[in-house]
Amino acid sequence: MKRRILFVDDEIAVLLTLKAVLEISGFDVDTATSGLEGRHKLRAKPYDMVITDMRMEHEQAGRDVVGYARGLPNPPAIALLTAFPVADEDWQEMGADKMLVKPMQTRTLLEQIEALLEKHLAQTGASASTPAKAGKKAAKKVAVKKVAKKAVKKAAKKAMKPVAPAKKAAKKTAVKKTAAKAVKKAAGKKAAKKR
Repeated sequence: MKRRILFVDDEIAVLLTLKAVLEISGFDVDTATSGLEGRHKLRAKPYDMVITDMRMEHEQAGRDVVGYARGLPNPPAIALLTAFPVADEDWQEMGADKMLVKPMQTRTLLEQIEALLEKHLAQTGASASTPAKAGKKAAKKVAVKKVAKKAVKKAAKKAMKPVAPAKKAAKKTAVKKTAAKAVKKAAGKKAAKKR
């Protein structure tokens, strides 16, 4: 599943450019053009990361977004994006995990975002885009695949006994049919267990 980023900036050109760069790099990106809109989007769904400009509709708009995100039950990684760098202790005191200074090279930006996401995941052990239910579903899919794979191997072993060359083609077709039935049967058993 793609990692979700909320990008908040009042400069439309920066917003759209970075959104495109992040989406090309495999992220699911939502945008907001103000601190208020950013807080509304944070309320609506979880994000793995929030990148927010410092100064938007007012001087404290970025600080408001950071404070709101930090107060969530599962806070995302938070990066401040600014053309006006502040002292490390200031942005850390606000609750941000990283300060990104614009303009910045694309490669550097992506490296810093990846590093911050990895650090955040290591610290929290949770990702907003992979909630517990999704993890359970993934585990069930893996279990079904394992059962199906075993069933296919078992059916192939049964069907492949030494036979005359003329009967070999017929046996291969039988193996394929048997394997397909075994996969359906295994998937059906797992579905029945879920109910």
